[in-house]
Amino acid sequence: MKNTGTEYMSTERTPTVRPDFAELLPPLSDEQLSLLEADILKNGCYTPVIVNEELVIVDGHNRASICDKHGVPYRMTVFSFEDDLEAKQWALDTQKSRRNLSINELCKIALKLRPEVEARAKANMVAGGGDQKSEDAKSGKTTLSNPISPMATRKELAQAVGVGEVTMGKAMKIEDDAPQPVKDAVDSGDITIHQGYTLTKELDDLDLPDEEKEQAAMEAVEREIARKNEAKRRKISEEARIAKAFCSAFEHAAAIRPTVENVQLWVENSGILYDQLDSTAEDARDIANTFSSIADILINTIKPRDWRYKEDAQQQNPEAGEVEDTEHPAGGLPDTH
Repeated sequence: MKNTGTEYMSTERTPTVRPDFAELLPPLSDEQLSLLEADILKNGCYTPVIVNEELVIVDGHNRASICDKHGVPYRMTVFSFEDDLEAKQWALDTQKSRRNLSINELCKIALKLRPEVEARAKANMVAGGGDQKSEDAKSGKTTLSNPISPMATRKELAQAVGVGEVTMGKAMKIEDDAPQPVKDAVDSGDITIHQGYTLTKELDDLDLPDEEKEQAAMEAVEREIARKNEAKRRKISEEARIAKAFCSAFEHAAAIRPTVENVQLWVENSGILYDQLDSTAEDARDIANTFSSIADILINTIKPRDWRYKEDAQQQNPEAGEVEDTEHPAGGLPDTH
């Protein structure tokens, strides 16, 4: 891959939109598209659209679409790629730094690349004599010193999107063998890739006729979703318990007035014995340290990364401009694909 140095304006050349490139990544949300559109209408399209030597858009589909919609001219920079697979991998690498893609989304992207990765692997294996049948293999000649075997497909796909090989293998198993209800549940995020893989293996072991397997898959998915919802409910309940404990501790601590008279009343009326005073004092110091730690976390960690902090700072000092967003240092827009 290289930048050819050639550039065109949209007013002199019209790029081509191919679905396999345009639909490689999941679509932007309505909010993200609105932010991108507002930025382009205000500032123009300052980031060029990347095209290959056939003027097929590789990166910048959303920018180009918005510009075409509003008649905003944009630059196209021509990159040279070895093939479509290299172009798609480059586009993916570029976009991954701009988006917060889930493991499931990354695996779905990898599966879109699978046919091309497998085709390249097969071509490389033949060229390298790995099939033991090609003329080059029979004559001892090879065109590649390190041919890629089909077994490397999983590894290459995993590396292409940045997920583990095991996870990628599970996603491939689901694509190849899972009943449709399992695939649909994984695609929608109702169950995880691991859950989908486990269900697929279990259903394989049952060795049911197709019509029964479909029904069994639907029932299995429903059970997994119910189990997942129950785990989520327990987590929410535990989070609520923790929050309630903090609130209760603050409410009770705020009501305490640690005067000599009040402490004396507490000791006398709560049954604290003389030989328990030292340990009780130690407990009080531990509690004080706990609240001191809470204060440090609030000021040093929670406040700087809380969006309300940024909003308050902007309102208090509007001439200072926007407070820097350390979570999105690339410029605020979540994506420009």
